[in-house]
Amino acid sequence: MEKPPFRQNQNCGDWELKERLGMGGFAHVYLYQHRETNEKLAVKMCRLELTPRNKDRWSREIQIMKKLNHINVVTARDVPEEVTHISLNDLPLLAMEYCSRGDLRKMLSKPENCCGLKESEVLSLINDVGSGIQYLHKNKIIHRDLKPENIVLQDISGKLVHKIIDLGYAKDLDQGSLCTSFVGTLQYLAPELFENKPYTVTVDYWSFGTMLFECSCGFRPFLHNLQPVQWASKVRNKGPKDIMAVEELNGEVKFSTQLPYPNNLSRTLLKPMEALLQLMLNWDPVQRGGRVSPESKKPLCFEVLEQILSMKVVHILNMTTAQVHSFQLTADENLHSLQKRIEAETKIDVANQELLQETGVSLDPRKPAAQCVLDGVRGWDSYIVYLFDKSITTYSGPFSARQLSDKVHTIVQDAKKQLPLVVLKKIWGEAVSYICGLKEDYSRLFQGQRAAMLSLLRYNTNLTRCKNNMFGFSQQLKAKLDFFKSSIQYDLEKYSDQMHYGISSEKMLKAWQENEERAAAFAQVAEVNHLDDEILALHSEIVELQRSPYARRQGDKMEQLEEKAIELYKQLKMKSPETDMSTDSTEMVKAIIQTVQNQDKVLKDLYTHLSKILISKQKIIDLFPRIEKTLENIKDADTTVMQMQIKRQREFWHLLKIACAQNSSRSSMAASPESSTMLQVSQWSQSAQPVRSHD
Repeated sequence: MEKPPFRQNQNCGDWELKERLGMGGFAHVYLYQHRETNEKLAVKMCRLELTPRNKDRWSREIQIMKKLNHINVVTARDVPEEVTHISLNDLPLLAMEYCSRGDLRKMLSKPENCCGLKESEVLSLINDVGSGIQYLHKNKIIHRDLKPENIVLQDISGKLVHKIIDLGYAKDLDQGSLCTSFVGTLQYLAPELFENKPYTVTVDYWSFGTMLFECSCGFRPFLHNLQPVQWASKVRNKGPKDIMAVEELNGEVKFSTQLPYPNNLSRTLLKPMEALLQLMLNWDPVQRGGRVSPESKKPLCFEVLEQILSMKVVHILNMTTAQVHSFQLTADENLHSLQKRIEAETKIDVANQELLQETGVSLDPRKPAAQCVLDGVRGWDSYIVYLFDKSITTYSGPFSARQLSDKVHTIVQDAKKQLPLVVLKKIWGEAVSYICGLKEDYSRLFQGQRAAMLSLLRYNTNLTRCKNNMFGFSQQLKAKLDFFKSSIQYDLEKYSDQMHYGISSEKMLKAWQENEERAAAFAQVAEVNHLDDEILALHSEIVELQRSPYARRQGDKMEQLEEKAIELYKQLKMKSPETDMSTDSTEMVKAIIQTVQNQDKVLKDLYTHLSKILISKQKIIDLFPRIEKTLENIKDADTTVMQMQIKRQREFWHLLKIACAQNSSRSSMAASPESSTMLQVSQWSQSAQPVRSHD
């Protein structure tokens, strides 16, 4: 009995059909979700009656998938019993983990990625796909059909992970290391495969290298507008280190050993990436990948790959010039060593360098330079350190503008120039990349301004703490002085009253009078209102800086222009070379010019606001030594007043001793000022407790 045709709305028990994920040569992939557990499965189903050869391919994929277990290879799952009946023929279904973030082709197709992915994304791809390929080869499996469509992305604990899928063309090497059976997608295929020659694992190196090049630059390395059967004869005799071939308008083919500009890779990564691609894109399959290390048993290409991933690189954004500097750290390099290298490139003296993290925290000079290299975070687009010059507070440029590519410069010079559609698509893609880059440059500088603001707020917190400390000691000194002055005035009055007893000391009287004058002078030391007023005014300045509209991102206009450029690019891509032979670039050039003009405006506002932040911060820095000096004077005065009081107490006891010698009767003792003195000493002890500020 024939099975009924598969329906799009078909559910299987608790498993609900959500959508069709993809369609291949003879198979569809559907997404099923369990109603209760919400578990998701990608179910691959053969939709055609297959030839014996393709049946073998189908069965081989299922067998291979079930025996593999690696984070960078999609995992096979058991097919739920309820789902098995959807099969349209006698071929088994293949159930796999569902990867919700789509495939690599989807990422590459985004207009903002038309000149390559961000550096962090390229490094993540190198790590994941490189690891997956090595795992397959270790298990004696050649994939043979590596391409962006066969790399899917999954979000695992907030991290994007690449996984290799579609092992339908994979070849198990258990029966020998040379294969002569076919083939995957021609555009990413190693030359020996589409020439139907014997091949080994190095075919996957070529496909991986082609993908890496495209992810770095936005297009395939060799005459990307042509099919391999068309470009093979032109590229066959390329040099062993050539990684790119482009055809000029005059038909001449030019080769290069370097990655083209524009791309999103930092200076430190360019050379190692080129070395890796030179190994993987060698035309000779025997030489491809490089020699195999006798120690690690790995080809040189994977050793270079691991070296790239193990590089510790610090990316520094010089806020005085808007230029990014990248430094590969040596083992255990200290911060001073890094700062000397920064000084050599930026001409900012080590003593004047302030290196801030995004949180506004300065790098710790006691820790190694690697303190600003976060574990698992790679790429200058994902983490950067901001460099400020402490010797200046007003930043006015000149700022390093993003470089226009030669092709984009051509249309800016002559927007009316008619160019073939295929050429224009590449140029407009670079124009979109340039406009997106200008917006990202502004975003990074804004983050630098924000780091400066967070640093200012940290300084302001310390200033408040110092002010409260100073105010507390000031109040304590004032309390002691008030008591000391009232006490000494009382003693002077009583001294005059008891002089008829014949007990007197001109020396002591003079000392008391001098102490009274000194106490009056110390009152000036305890007075901190002038500093308090300055600090309050500074607090108000900082509040205004926080409230300023320039404390918030001002890139709305650039985002609108970016959207406009992307829409123009999409419209151009939809045009057919047959019906639209050529067009001019007036609208795209207008978008470029408007974006540059808008960036100039927002950067001027940003740097004006940044300068105000830095001026306020310098005011705080200048206040610290003044507060410290005032606090030191207050503490010295406090100590002196205590010593003066102790001296007075000794003088009282000395006076009492004289009185006792002259008057032996208890009545004369009762008339003495001792009781007054003892009471005052007790009161002094109580008043000497620290006074806490409630400010």
